[in-house]
Amino acid sequence: MKPRNAFYAQSGGVTAVINVSAAAVIETARQHPQRIGKVLAGRNGIVGALSEDLIDTSLESPAALAALRHTPGGAFGSCRYKLKSIDQQRAQYQRLIEVFRAHDIGYFFYNGGGDSADTCLKVSQLSQQLDYPLTAIHTPKTVDNDLPHTDCCPGFGSVAKYVATSIREASFDVASMAANSTKVFILEVMGRHAGWITAACGLASTTPEQGPHLLLLPEIAFDRVAFLQRVKATVERYGYCVIAASEGLRDADGKFLSATGLCDAFGHAQLGGVAPLLAQLIKAELGYKYHWAVADYLQRSARHLASRTDVEQAWALGKAAVELALAGQHAVMPAIRRLGDTPYRWDIAAVPLQQVANVEKKMPREFISEDGFHISDACRAYLTPLIEGEDYPPYSGGLPDYVRLQNIAVAKQLPHFELNP
Repeated sequence: MKPRNAFYAQSGGVTAVINVSAAAVIETARQHPQRIGKVLAGRNGIVGALSEDLIDTSLESPAALAALRHTPGGAFGSCRYKLKSIDQQRAQYQRLIEVFRAHDIGYFFYNGGGDSADTCLKVSQLSQQLDYPLTAIHTPKTVDNDLPHTDCCPGFGSVAKYVATSIREASFDVASMAANSTKVFILEVMGRHAGWITAACGLASTTPEQGPHLLLLPEIAFDRVAFLQRVKATVERYGYCVIAASEGLRDADGKFLSATGLCDAFGHAQLGGVAPLLAQLIKAELGYKYHWAVADYLQRSARHLASRTDVEQAWALGKAAVELALAGQHAVMPAIRRLGDTPYRWDIAAVPLQQVANVEKKMPREFISEDGFHISDACRAYLTPLIEGEDYPPYSGGLPDYVRLQNIAVAKQLPHFELNP
């Protein structure tokens, strides 16, 4: 059989290791020239397919692809673009098939989180309904660690390492200033519905006097009175209080404390600003001097502090995506199975996308301390292996030396297509 081309794209919020998976997909595909021709990357995710803006990765040198392994961001651009049902947007789905047919694309690798799994599932269903031969495989990534049926998600381990390191270092700073200056420090981290990143901050404290002293998780409704009492008691006992708070913190009615009223393309509330809200509450009620910070993009782009475990898993899952496709699998996601904690052992299994798309994995209650303000020993045992090991990028001139690909597009063969907003 004549080899067919593959489409690869990155979707959603990028991570410190999403390019590791990209390099793994491309390099593994290059090892099978009898089955896969070129890997054409969509510029800015699925939007690149709809607009026929396809990058010819065969023009990138082996050295450039190897450098992707230590480069953050999304090398081909990402997007937050929701494909609705085929009945609602039949023209867009037909356009996808036209582009795939025009460029002889027989493999579809979509690298993203839960919403991307939904897109990959829809594309797989589309190929069957329109009788177009296409193998669709979802390649997982998400810093939120909320994909089901996988032990963890590429991107999370490195974020966990970064936030745990940052809040440990900040705790030393606050402790040294607390006698006559700052008493409270709050770090706001990502996590709309699941508190995995906030929980990772808890790894920084191994004794009660070490920060963070309080973790505010979206799985536990925010109790204003209990919170203030705990902050006051902590400051009185240890002289200072360090707090990690999820951006998705909710009140007893289930409302986000920091919702802006805006939503993204997938209907998710735009969040941000829970740290200053908490800081103002502490100042008004307790009078303590405070500082706060928002990790924001810093936490998911910090390739200089990536977890070696995370890097290895991101590579293994990208490689597995291609191998599953070549083995005849369709509409599945390669997932990590934990085989042991000490030492941490894992392998990869295929999970049907119907079990992954639009499903969020939240923190189980047994991973949260009884009082709701910290992590349990079980959670610590789960998290610790995911941040282990270092995988530093090369440095030049004192700074990390990252790569920018050429990203040369293939010639368009179809008329312009107008995207819906």
